[in-house]
Amino acid sequence: MRWFWIDRYEEFRRCRDATAIKAVTLAEEHLHDHFPGLPVMPNSLVLEGLAQTAGLLVIDAIDYARQVVLAKVTKSEFFFDAMPGDVLRYHVEILELNESGSMVKATSMVGDRLQAEAELVFGHLVESGLVPKLMSRKELMTWYDNLHVFEVAVDLDGSRVPYDRVPPEVN
Repeated sequence: MRWFWIDRYEEFRRCRDATAIKAVTLAEEHLHDHFPGLPVMPNSLVLEGLAQTAGLLVIDAIDYARQVVLAKVTKSEFFFDAMPGDVLRYHVEILELNESGSMVKATSMVGDRLQAEAELVFGHLVESGLVPKLMSRKELMTWYDNLHVFEVAVDLDGSRVPYDRVPPEVN
């Protein structure tokens, strides 16, 4: 089972940056268990939402050639807790991108208030006997569909990114 910590993308500019949102609601079970009597979204899940927002941007930027995994959080700072009723706006920007890894600057906003900021490092791994396939093409396309990526995705020249952009499964 996979957990989504973002609701949808609002912007997705290939190889550059992306913006996604997450509505924090009382319907989420973790809000009742994390601090009983004080429903707050755990900061680790805010980081995961930032990482998911960035991870799909990064895997697209490297043309789906490798597995993308969060390798390190080099910096993170939280300025206030995310509470039910808040809408987190995650913005991620690729700072560095090469064959073996990438670095991303990430922020979380609630309205015009900075809720969190982080720098995330992703490893780009070649699938092998030691590195399993983490996500099939079908799963990846389901994520993109559910998160409305192709409704907002644009290429470097500003043109729309087509649904068939993801290469077929390699057997």
